[in-house]
Amino acid sequence: MAQAFTAQPPAGTPATERLFLFLQGPHGPFFHGLAQMVRQTGAQVWRVGFNAGDRAFWFHPASYIAHRGAPQDWPAHLAQIVAEKSVTDLVLYGDTRFVHASAIAFARENNLCVHVFEEGYLRPYWVTYERGGTNGHSRLMQTSVAEMRRALTHADATTPAPPARWGDMRQHVFYGALYHWFVMFKNGGYRQFQPHRQVPVSAEFILYLRRLLMMPLHSLQRRLATARIRRGGFSYHLALLQLEHDSSFQVHSPFEDMHAFIELVITGFASGAPRHHHLVFKAHPLETGRAPLRADITRLAKSHGVARRVHFLQCGKLAQLLNEARSAVTVNSTAAQQVLWRGIPLKVFGAAIYNKPEFISTQSLAQFFAAPTRPDRAAYQDFRAYLLETSQIPGGFYSSRGRRQVLRQVVDMMLSPEDPYDALHTGRAGPRQYLQMIP
Repeated sequence: MAQAFTAQPPAGTPATERLFLFLQGPHGPFFHGLAQMVRQTGAQVWRVGFNAGDRAFWFHPASYIAHRGAPQDWPAHLAQIVAEKSVTDLVLYGDTRFVHASAIAFARENNLCVHVFEEGYLRPYWVTYERGGTNGHSRLMQTSVAEMRRALTHADATTPAPPARWGDMRQHVFYGALYHWFVMFKNGGYRQFQPHRQVPVSAEFILYLRRLLMMPLHSLQRRLATARIRRGGFSYHLALLQLEHDSSFQVHSPFEDMHAFIELVITGFASGAPRHHHLVFKAHPLETGRAPLRADITRLAKSHGVARRVHFLQCGKLAQLLNEARSAVTVNSTAAQQVLWRGIPLKVFGAAIYNKPEFISTQSLAQFFAAPTRPDRAAYQDFRAYLLETSQIPGGFYSSRGRRQVLRQVVDMMLSPEDPYDALHTGRAGPRQYLQMIP
């Protein structure tokens, strides 16, 4: 596991001497709004765009730099930009796509500070801000619960319970569809652009658009499916599926595809679970049907003789399903945080920040389904408090109110000479806002 790169700006460096180079961000205007706030500190800001979608959401053309070359030309182009502009900081969303992974490698060699944004580890209603890397590349991977508890002696805030509903799903899907529309129809100036996902841009656009149009129907299906499981009167285990193309699954899991995970889970359930128990596969909220999940589950369940006890939910309210679940299994989904918060036994297969011995079952899968061991809930509550005191910022990338809430805190964190973890460990972390949750 690669250790997070954590170069920090020199202590006392004024904002007027820093230049932030923004790379690719979340779909929508979040990076533009963040750049506006950073400029107000006196720092300079530039943005590199790799396609028409990047350009469409950057409303400051004087600071925009287009990368029109092939992917293999990007490292040399980045080096040129850094030298010409005297870049001190890189800002990006996600750390695994090629343009960002290569930029972080360059930053490591040239002692640049890297600010990485990601969807919240405690989503919804929080986003993640770290330096150097996130998920399997986060500093959290090397930080023990004991170290977290020692750092929490500097904190005294009461942490909130996780909300039961997603904060800005509709806006998330809308901006995703709009972004891919620009890449489909306005990308003439970026003819060598290659998406970081294997799915063609046109397919991405159609999938996002279909998801947006079908949201009312999916809402109805979600309520019906959840009610059917909860009223079934049977004990059930929950398998949390992920997006097969998501970087956390692609980079930080032992599986080549979701099919391999599904087969492993059904095999373990068939051999270990009591005969009256059921297994419920829950699709990711943004799953658009690009993978044949239902067909795979139906076929595998039938071949293992458990077809009547295995269910698939395309939609479903996770909080309500978890309230009555006996256990949960996942590769490395962030939804597992809700599992642990409830004290439900959890089995994990991939690299994840919460994959700590205090929380995660080390049993074989068959043993786990037969009699799962429970997590140390007190240890998890300390872990969660540590996240909320450091890398988790209330708000969201996609709704206007969510963006405003993130910006209230994150610019000061970006200007700090210490990353969020060091700031807490040294007792110099600023006050955190927890209680104004996004409706």
